[in-house]
Amino acid sequence: MSILPKKNELGFFEIRLESIGGLGANLAGKMLAEAGVLSLGLRGSNFSSYGSEKKGSPVKSFIRFCDPDVEIRDHSPIEQPHVVGVFHEALYKTVNVVSGLPADGIVLVNTTRDFDDVKKDLQLEYGTLAVVDALTIAVEEKTKVNTAMLGALFRICDFLDPEAMKNVIRKTFEKKYPHLVEPNLRTFDRGYNEVQFKSYAVPDGAVGKAFVRPQPQLGFLTQELGGVITAQANSILKDLSGSRQGFLPELNREKCIDCAACDNVCPDYCFVWEEGEDKRGRKQMFLKGIDYQYCKGCLKCVEACPTDALKDLREMIGYADANRVKKNFPYAAGGSL
Repeated sequence: MSILPKKNELGFFEIRLESIGGLGANLAGKMLAEAGVLSLGLRGSNFSSYGSEKKGSPVKSFIRFCDPDVEIRDHSPIEQPHVVGVFHEALYKTVNVVSGLPADGIVLVNTTRDFDDVKKDLQLEYGTLAVVDALTIAVEEKTKVNTAMLGALFRICDFLDPEAMKNVIRKTFEKKYPHLVEPNLRTFDRGYNEVQFKSYAVPDGAVGKAFVRPQPQLGFLTQELGGVITAQANSILKDLSGSRQGFLPELNREKCIDCAACDNVCPDYCFVWEEGEDKRGRKQMFLKGIDYQYCKGCLKCVEACPTDALKDLREMIGYADANRVKKNFPYAAGGSL
């Protein structure tokens, strides 16, 4: 008798993890598949999909499970997962994280917000929504988000054995990082115990989300000769907010001495300055604020600030938009100085 709760037409139970580089989704997928295969005798596979392999870029991790008598001959990306794990809320802006999710599918989100707000952002009509504050758990235990998300995923996939996952955690960390074994075990337990669920009734005849494969704007037939980038100043138009891993710098203008130490270490041209006069009438540049569109949340500015005018802040939905000081790029916008 199969222990898998659901199967697709090929006999697979499939999980897709949506994340950004640096949060450990690739390792989480590997450990999840390993626990199912080694402890339960299931057949499984895991692989990831990512672009430039850098911190902050979108990452997908795929996990397939099937019964021991079923051969895995499908190694394509998972398009219709039974479970989706979203490691970072900002992915909503750029990635359709619930693409291909069936009507009765389960979505796990790393968030502090309530169910209905998350459901609205995901445009989820029915199914099961699970939420866990994986970032707070990771910060308090001095670990990473992925272990807390693994704990929550094991609660969702109740056919998996949590003790087997703990053995995988020990095996993964005990040789190179033995001091991280116990913190990661605590993180896993907290993710398992603190995840919350809310189900939305699935009406008869309901259909799931259609899978949509993003297509490039410029392809074989439409690209300019030589591969020219036709959009001028395209890096100026880019939004880097999806690269942040939960924290951003908060500016206290009263403590700022306009020393520009923050701007010297900022890799992304985030700080906005304006010309003015000091108390003696001498011209000087004053820090006006931060353009969070370009901020990746590296917090180098917080480390460099000599007066504590910049502090790290747990990012809340809407904070960056409400406190953003926009840069002025008139030429890129088609205007003039």
